[in-house]
Amino acid sequence: MDFSNFVLAASVTTLDDLPQSITQADAIEFRMDLSPDPLAELSNYSLNLPLIATNRVLHEGGRSIENDSRIDILCEAIPFPFVEAIDIEFSSIVSGFGQRAIDTAQEHNVSAIVSTHNFDSTPLLPEIESILTESTKLGDVGKLSVTAKVPSDIINLMVATWNQTRSGNSVATMSMGELGRHSRVIAPLYGSKIGYAPPDLNNATAPGQYSLEVLRHLIGSLS
Repeated sequence: MDFSNFVLAASVTTLDDLPQSITQADAIEFRMDLSPDPLAELSNYSLNLPLIATNRVLHEGGRSIENDSRIDILCEAIPFPFVEAIDIEFSSIVSGFGQRAIDTAQEHNVSAIVSTHNFDSTPLLPEIESILTESTKLGDVGKLSVTAKVPSDIINLMVATWNQTRSGNSVATMSMGELGRHSRVIAPLYGSKIGYAPPDLNNATAPGQYSLEVLRHLIGSLS
């Protein structure tokens, strides 16, 4: 997947009966961990939008247990024709489970997003920089999703995003929750390569998300 320009991904829990508003997205993030039969849904998928396959682990906001079968399912998704990227957690690579998904993605010329999700807080700026730098060494995009407690948390995240971009690293950053909600709109201005939004807020996949239609409009109004 080409991340040289900003990609707005529609975050969905199913590929069946997607709404018309999905056409406002550049790609679809398919949360396989939230689907009862993700491989069957991939088999039936026919839209002309590339897919980011994600089988999120439990300790980072998903429903899948960290084990070999979780990675097996993600690896099985990679050869499907519309899958152009996967998302695998940095923690899973460090633990030894996730590297196989990275290797399989490389074999099929599929991009890898290496992600970290913190639902409790935002690290200090040096740690943010370190997480993003190490993540970009392992994959094509380093993704960091954090939770802001004070406004300076968002400022530090944007500073790190800008620094990484100037260094030539591709990163995707966002601050979850109400305080950090606006970061999803302004992050592309600092170089963030991916934004995420559900077509319907009733099916939001992370706290503080805008709907796909609203986020597309807000980002467009700033460009």
